[in-house]
Amino acid sequence: MATLYIIATPIGNLEDISPRALRILGEVDLVLCEDTRVTKKLLSHFNIKTPTLSYHSNSGLTKTDKILDLLESGKNLALVSDAGTPAISDPGASLVSCVREEFGDSISIISISGPSALISALSVSGLPASDFLFLGFLPHKKGRETQLKEAVDSRRTTVFYESPHRIMKTLNWLKDNLEDDRRVVVSKELTKIYEESISGSSKEVFEYFEENEDKVRGEFVIMVSGK
Repeated sequence: MATLYIIATPIGNLEDISPRALRILGEVDLVLCEDTRVTKKLLSHFNIKTPTLSYHSNSGLTKTDKILDLLESGKNLALVSDAGTPAISDPGASLVSCVREEFGDSISIISISGPSALISALSVSGLPASDFLFLGFLPHKKGRETQLKEAVDSRRTTVFYESPHRIMKTLNWLKDNLEDDRRVVVSKELTKIYEESISGSSKEVFEYFEENEDKVRGEFVIMVSGK
């Protein structure tokens, strides 16, 4: 039986990768990755020689069929994202779905757990996390405000990702639409040298980044307390 390993990789600090993940990355026949340049840097750092094959949001059916053929021929594959856990707000989810649909239980799919920006941010937020709503990356245009309203109306902690290009627009929207007693936590540069989590009202968090424009860089995790 061939195996598809879903392997979490560091979101910043390379020391966060597990010994098991390194062993599997060195043993599989091929590593599937979002960006081969990013993954090759990781593999090279740990002196892993396994070949890579790109698989990302723009990969078509031809690429998917090739991967399915490799599994059917008995090849063991590893799926990684550029950072964090594959398939969590990540194109890898569609590949896992295709493998399950095509092979059922005849192909083993195994998770090699590890870093996740979602879980890392929640763990330091101080917000209730036994039950939360995760929205992933918000749409750029259509449906964006609908999802933001979902965060405002939710009785659970809501978590979503945001880019530096839209962070101020999003924080400004929350400032204008969120009650004053609701807490917002924004985490950035998680596990890196300049890791930071800012907590306060939506107005306070917006003003912090408005006054510190040099902080508006990197990927952001935004968390909103429940209603």
